Amino acid sequence: MAIYLVGDIQGCFNELTALLSKVNFDSKKDILYLAGDLVARGPGSLETLRFVKSLGKSAKVVLGNHDLHLLAVHAGIKKAKKSDHLSALLAAPDVDELMDWLAAQPLLQKIPNDNSCSNKETTNQEDNAYMSHAGISPQWQLTDALEQAEFLHSKLASSDRNTWLALMYGEEPNNWHKAKTDIEKFRYSINAFTRMRFCFNDGSLEFTQKESPGNTTNSNIVAWYELSKTISSTAWVFGHWASLMGKSSHPNIYPLDTGCVWGNHLTMLRWHDKKYFKQNAEIID
Repeated sequence: MAIYLVGDIQGCFNELTALLSKVNFDSKKDILYLAGDLVARGPGSLETLRFVKSLGKSAKVVLGNHDLHLLAVHAGIKKAKKSDHLSALLAAPDVDELMDWLAAQPLLQKIPNDNSCSNKETTNQEDNAYMSHAGISPQWQLTDALEQAEFLHSKLASSDRNTWLALMYGEEPNNWHKAKTDIEKFRYSINAFTRMRFCFNDGSLEFTQKESPGNTTNSNIVAWYELSKTISSTAWVFGHWASLMGKSSHPNIYPLDTGCVWGNHLTMLRWHDKKYFKQNAEIID
């Protein structure tokens, strides 16, 4: 058995299957963790969802911002963006079934140890490892993240999911300490789990900057993981931040979005030995 973790697919289905072939992924014994944004700007969103769903318990998904937006588009709450390639998916005969499956996926996954293939002893951080699409808010303790992930899941997987999907849009509050009502906590938590990159020095969320920390000219913001106290005792796997290109200054984080949909490559991490695999992007017209 091996545990593999893959970054944002965004409909790059051919690259995903090529990468799984490289590592001889066997769904009967291996587990694939997916860091969110399964769909959107690549050509194979429908194929990606069908495939990941078909893996059953061998796939462990966390929702990303593009996945949530797709749910809102399907519900008629939002319109698809011109840059998205969702027409085939939205017109598919099994779209309702796929959307019900997608909405039932969590925002946070705990990653178990996988030292079955290695003699290396795991660190405390590896014993306490998690995946979410964007990371963990620096204003949260781990218990806060676990509680809010369950809260979000209970709303999105419920019969009232469309009501809550309509409430998730917006950037206020961007400070957890100002989130008092369930709606405010819902919106803040969605943003923290799926949209966060930089934060202000007090830990509140900043939404406009997408560049890497080394390239920002804004001295008032810092990467979320530089402020988080939680990741001193946990390992955290995430996607979302393509401009990091898999690199960070913190030893306990594993950024996996390497911009495959932008022409770079798809990245996969084998957990027990921390070996990386990559598949170059196909050229998309």
